[in-house]
Amino acid sequence: MREALAYIQQVAAVGIKPGLERIEALLERLGNPHRRLRFLHVGGTNGKGSVTAFLSSILRAAGYRVGTFTSPHLRSYLERFRLNGRPIREREFVWLVNELYPHLEALRQEGIRLTEFEIHTALAFLLFARARVEVAVVEVGLGGRWDATNVVLPELAVITNVAVDHTDYLGSDITSIAREKAGIIKAGVPVVTGATGEALRVVEEVAREKGAPLYVQGRDFSFREKANDLTGQVIEVEGWWGKTPPLRLNLLGRHQQSNAALAVAAARLLEERGWQIDKGAIKVGLYRTRWPGRLEIVFSQPTLILDGAHNPAGTAALREALDYYFPRGRRLLVLGMCDDKAREEMVKIIVPGASLVVVTRPPGPRSEDWRRVADWARSLCPQVYLVEEPQEALGQALRQARPEDLVVVTGSLYLVGALEPEDKAF
Repeated sequence: MREALAYIQQVAAVGIKPGLERIEALLERLGNPHRRLRFLHVGGTNGKGSVTAFLSSILRAAGYRVGTFTSPHLRSYLERFRLNGRPIREREFVWLVNELYPHLEALRQEGIRLTEFEIHTALAFLLFARARVEVAVVEVGLGGRWDATNVVLPELAVITNVAVDHTDYLGSDITSIAREKAGIIKAGVPVVTGATGEALRVVEEVAREKGAPLYVQGRDFSFREKANDLTGQVIEVEGWWGKTPPLRLNLLGRHQQSNAALAVAAARLLEERGWQIDKGAIKVGLYRTRWPGRLEIVFSQPTLILDGAHNPAGTAALREALDYYFPRGRRLLVLGMCDDKAREEMVKIIVPGASLVVVTRPPGPRSEDWRRVADWARSLCPQVYLVEEPQEALGQALRQARPEDLVVVTGSLYLVGALEPEDKAF
């Protein structure tokens, strides 16, 4: 396993390289496994991982054999590649890398080096084709138009929402980012979206150009909260098909209500297109959905929450949820943010009202300037500490927490993954 991972990291091109020609060249050498599969394609800024998890769970509850490809992972690369909800085994991963090896080497001889994500995408498609999954639910890695996953022709696409993130690659304004996200829209393929405002205008324009039927949250379907506390949430979803019975979610946070409604609308569209997905599968699938590292309560006294919010929109959703579920008491934060994120804006959202902040360094190469987060936090919180190692940083916060306090770890999925208990990852 280690050798296989080391090989991928050794041969992969560094960084992010837009374009589909490299992944298409590798897939061609593999016999285009993606052309033997049915796909659901999920993009957007926030919530796309949750929608992918909801849809995968609904389809499994309906009796389908489901492959799921997501990124990034929390504890293990194997989490990115799942068959019927379970990460693949180490020997399967090694087998896949061995299968790709001669093709990657041949392409290198031609001067073609794929990125790590492109290699992962090819691994996922090869895995799903060999496992003969009946449907693959695939999460966009970055953007949409030039993302490696965009070689697929899906049964339907979901664009959750559009917010500012990855401005180095997607543009600095909502219009530019929305156009990149809308790049996953294909001719005649239905699209479900939670986009609003200017982003929705762009999605509508692209869908119109492609002749793609568009279903918009808030216009064609909507959701209503029936219950919401620390034991879970209950919603009703109403759309062109009518109204669902009450649906229970075990994922916390009002933002998950929107994500669940997107998944319900997508499932109803699939049903209309001949898929065998009844109300029971939707209900059971939503209830069974688990998505670690997103407003996840690890233990109590003090209450420890892990949340991988890594952009302003995600941080705002986290802050809203914390204020709703924990309106009183002291709040202690463990923050670790990657250098290429809108860190100052995120700090301004999450730090006010905190009694203590421990700034740490998230794993990975994009955290050289991790201490800078403390400079912004000090103007908003009386106690700010710098502890480089994540486990030690969490220990610092827990030592100063009282049983009734709330300790929150956030700022990066890589940080959350480093602190996620092994028995809770997936």
